[in-house]
Amino acid sequence: MNSLTRRTAITALLAALPASRAVAQAAYPDKPIRLVVPFAPGGNADLTGRLFAEALAKPLGQQVIVENRGGAGGAIGAEAVAKSPPDGYSLVLGSTGTFLVSPRMTGGKPPYTLASFAPVALLSTSPMDIVVNVNGPIKDWPAMLAYLRANPGKLTIGHPGNGSTNHLALLQMQKALDVRFNIIPYKSNGLALNDLLAGQIDAVIDQVPASIGHIRGGRLRAIVVTTARRASQLPDVPTLQETGVKDFASTTPIVLMAPAGTPPEIVKKLNEAVANALADPAVKDKLNGLGAETEALTPQQLTVFLQKEDAVIEELQKSGLLKPE
Repeated sequence: MNSLTRRTAITALLAALPASRAVAQAAYPDKPIRLVVPFAPGGNADLTGRLFAEALAKPLGQQVIVENRGGAGGAIGAEAVAKSPPDGYSLVLGSTGTFLVSPRMTGGKPPYTLASFAPVALLSTSPMDIVVNVNGPIKDWPAMLAYLRANPGKLTIGHPGNGSTNHLALLQMQKALDVRFNIIPYKSNGLALNDLLAGQIDAVIDQVPASIGHIRGGRLRAIVVTTARRASQLPDVPTLQETGVKDFASTTPIVLMAPAGTPPEIVKKLNEAVANALADPAVKDKLNGLGAETEALTPQQLTVFLQKEDAVIEELQKSGLLKPE
């Protein structure tokens, strides 16, 4: 082969590369996608994950299989995905607690950081409430606050794991109110609620989507919400701000993440599939029925949001409010 023929062949090969790459990218996904929910079944993250697994299957043309890998405030499941191949076939959802707080609770080198992930999409934002057993002695927030002040460290309150947004909200409440709870971590919202229903603990701080069924069924009573405004599903329940806790606001955003290094084209395709799901009235109605709010963010907007949250949590850690347990 002479030099001219060789150059012609190389030129043709290089010209074909972008087209072959486009064909490969267009083929994603060509097999089922694993969606890790880093909590036990029955909680807010699990309910959200199963809803989106079903909603995303159709636009993506592949099954989205939910895998529950609970433990360590979501850190076990999140770490597993952070270490997975960045090919779009292993995803994880969780709260800011999962990705920003839990790795800081290990006491050693964090198993992952925000940089370990490629932010994909915001799935939902859920208000949190404090719920009590309707048959228990505490009937409202003023009664709980009075008990806390008179009996420091005696009121037992459960949450779904150290490092969760629920746990962080309790720490912030203790500081804002100058009170002390007897805080009990569980592996999931469901397990904490089960103990509350059985009368084993006094209260649970929970996401509204996870507790709303028990509230509507008359088994639990929501006595306060942690959001800046009242929750749409609990219009008669006051906010902490209304009770005098100035500027207090805490929610649970559920975000979808892929391993760092996932091709931008795949992240974009997943983000667009989530945006289409959020625009579907049936999906929106189900989320609203759970008490969750929706807002479509681009991967870039989500990244900026998470970076800001990470800076806030870094300050909490430096102040000593957030420490390994």
